[in-house]
Amino acid sequence: MADNSAPIKAQQAVAQSTAIAVQDATDNLRNINTIATTAIGVALSQLLATGDQKYVKVLEEAQKVMVNGAENYASVGEKAAKILKDFKP
Repeated sequence: MADNSAPIKAQQAVAQSTAIAVQDATDNLRNINTIATTAIGVALSQLLATGDQKYVKVLEEAQKVMVNGAENYASVGEKAAKILKDFKP
């Protein structure tokens, strides 16, 4: 009787690795959003207090960071799913 435990273990290792990658991407997205929303809050406060338009640029850049973070998260998720789906032990 052939021992097929190695392919099963390999499949589990790949699944665990891809899950960790997605978890890391989730943490990264959460951290980026925390930083960006903090920056937005400070910039908006300064914009309202001073009227200085340089804070508008900060708002725009912080929003771009959030969009890029979301795109990165989606990319990691898609790639992790593809790796798991395509893995043939």
